Amino acid sequence: MKVEASSELLERAQAEIKACSSLEGLNQIRVNYLGRKGALTRELSAIKDLQPEERRSWGQTLNKIKNELERLLESRGAELAGAKEDAERRQKIDVTLPGFGPEPGSRHPLGIMLEEITEIFEGMGFSVEEGPDAETEYYNFSALNFLPDHPARDMQATFYLENGLLLRTHTSPVQIRAMSRIKPPLRIICPGRVYRCDADISHSPMFHQVEGFMVDQHITFAHLKGVLMQFLKEFFGSEVKARFRPSFFPFTEPSAEVDIGCLICGGKGCGACKQSGWMEILGSGMIHPAVLKNVGYDPEKVTGFAFGLGVERLTMLRYGIDHIRLFFEGDLRFLRQFQE
Repeated sequence: MKVEASSELLERAQAEIKACSSLEGLNQIRVNYLGRKGALTRELSAIKDLQPEERRSWGQTLNKIKNELERLLESRGAELAGAKEDAERRQKIDVTLPGFGPEPGSRHPLGIMLEEITEIFEGMGFSVEEGPDAETEYYNFSALNFLPDHPARDMQATFYLENGLLLRTHTSPVQIRAMSRIKPPLRIICPGRVYRCDADISHSPMFHQVEGFMVDQHITFAHLKGVLMQFLKEFFGSEVKARFRPSFFPFTEPSAEVDIGCLICGGKGCGACKQSGWMEILGSGMIHPAVLKNVGYDPEKVTGFAFGLGVERLTMLRYGIDHIRLFFEGDLRFLRQFQE
């Protein structure tokens, strides 16, 4: 095979590949040149008949032609496959059909609840403060009277970060930041995300909480009860029943859990309320004197109360949602139920 002949073979193959308009035709070109009986295959087989000194150079020449043909076949095959796919797609689309308008979205139920809760407390004179999700141990624990060996500080309960910070386990650190900056009187709520190593039917590693507190002269537990009862009546309706149970929190003394009459069974007892007729919804109490001292307040001159409520918990009660994961799955069938 002469140099001129090898050049002509390559040029002829290039022209055929370029002119080919179907994958079937391209495959036939591949067979004609690179198949077992193809033109180039025959030339490669004939190398053995050459003189030893010619075999190397002719083998290199023919291999270059083979590699170039394979590259051209692959490139043209990709072009034809893309064109075929586009043609099939166009056939499936009837451009004469009327178009679809934009489908309106809906607000997330947690966003709706956060706004409603905020509006209720703003109506009672509370302002809104926010703080960082990544906190120091001082703001999240120490300033709130958590002892160094308190279980909440354990790795099993708290997400610790590599930079010495942690993901806040409640929105109470905002209370410390606000009181360190603002002198009494003050009444503030702190909505935001919080994080704990917890996950089940009613708990998630990330959830939303609203902290609220009031500090002034002569603030008593009666003020706390009045504010919370007003909130519960506006949120659940004037007929809501509530009770305060003694409890313990490091940052309040005395402390109380607040229950409402079960919304499922009307207080008669069911699986949702564990047959008690009551459902726990928030924790509260009078701000511990040690916390007041940590922010520079004199507990002999001012007192205050604080409370914290879970937004997911209230939303589940409001809408009868049976699993907290529904808030975070992004299922449009679920979210469309809250379209306004």
